[in-house]
Amino acid sequence: MDISLNYGKAQLAVALPDGLDVTIIRRPAMPLLGDPVAALEAAFAKPDGGAPLARLAGAATTACILICDITRPVPNGVILPPLLRAMLAAGMDAANISLLVATGLHRPNEGAELAELVGDRWVMDTFPVENHFARDDAAHVALGRTRSGTVVKLDKRFVKADLRIATGLVEPHFMAGWSGGRKVIAPGVAHAETITTLHSARFMERPECANCFLDGNPLHEEILEIITMIGGAHAVNVVIDEERRISLANFGEVVASHLKAVDHARAYAEVAVAERFPTVVTSAAGYPLDKTYYQTVKGMIGPLDILAPGGTLVIASACSEGMGSPDYVAAQRRLIERGPEQFLRDIESKSHAAIDEWQTEMLLKPLRVGRVGLYTDGLSAEEHALTGVDAIDSVAEAVADAVAVAGDRRVAVIPEGPYVVPRYRP
Repeated sequence: MDISLNYGKAQLAVALPDGLDVTIIRRPAMPLLGDPVAALEAAFAKPDGGAPLARLAGAATTACILICDITRPVPNGVILPPLLRAMLAAGMDAANISLLVATGLHRPNEGAELAELVGDRWVMDTFPVENHFARDDAAHVALGRTRSGTVVKLDKRFVKADLRIATGLVEPHFMAGWSGGRKVIAPGVAHAETITTLHSARFMERPECANCFLDGNPLHEEILEIITMIGGAHAVNVVIDEERRISLANFGEVVASHLKAVDHARAYAEVAVAERFPTVVTSAAGYPLDKTYYQTVKGMIGPLDILAPGGTLVIASACSEGMGSPDYVAAQRRLIERGPEQFLRDIESKSHAAIDEWQTEMLLKPLRVGRVGLYTDGLSAEEHALTGVDAIDSVAEAVADAVAVAGDRRVAVIPEGPYVVPRYRP
């Protein structure tokens, strides 16, 4: 059987062995917006929570708009021009409207990559576009502590703006439940101290910190408290289909509008599956998410609910930029040297996570369930040795081996990777 998986900027064609019982799991067909710009303009006038954009912008002198970094396929070239034109039409001065890339602790996006991210030449030429740097102490303002003790510091360019708007993609997120909205603010433009607290084991080891969970999710609740500390914000939220066409675009108060987008996304992203499989094949969603092994871990978490205990998870990821940050490489090295159990013991009592070690912590989840095999042409042999999973040269051969070991022909295939969250519903 021929299948294809999202891989880099193209598709990875795989000829699975004959005689397998293959189940393809993907999102149902989503309704599409015939005119996303018109839909946005209507949303600006009739928001999901809060005042219309014209009223907000008319009362503001300064504005800061957050955009996700290059790891998210947000259609900025579609959503930013109408947003900015509406703000100008309301009387704002272009010089007083800034765009800030919500990098969290990721690397900055610059040059041609920044132009690709923004997606519109007029926006680049008309408005200042800058990156957030989480380790720059002087760029942040301290807002106090949350009830649980998290020190809250956010980028002062965002905090001090009269009008604060986060833009982003709403999709399953393996820690915060759903991406976008409030998460673009924190950790998006938070200081390293805040980010490393939010990603410490006291949050990450809670079972509610998981894909598609908001109720009772301590990370989500912590971020909501941070939003109240800055006096609120607004958001433009987008939901896209498997071909990255826009299915929903809305605007409004950051929490209410995000929840409205989550309701829409949930109906398609969570897919009920009646059985668990001894062999599961998936991807890391293709470009831009699969640029690093760090982001690839998300693809390993998504299908765990339908992977039979002791089964095999095969994942394809281009890893065109290698492993990820030096901090992440250091965390992976500690995992290999100390082993999964000791690695977890080492981090459980820490008040602050080491930068990017939370992704190594998340890797422990699939390793507890079964075997993981990684297909990529983006890592060297030395880098492969730090992944903590098996290197495979062929997806088809890895599947054949897994089927033989399991003595079971059933195979699940999730071409889109972590944008689809299969749920075991017998």
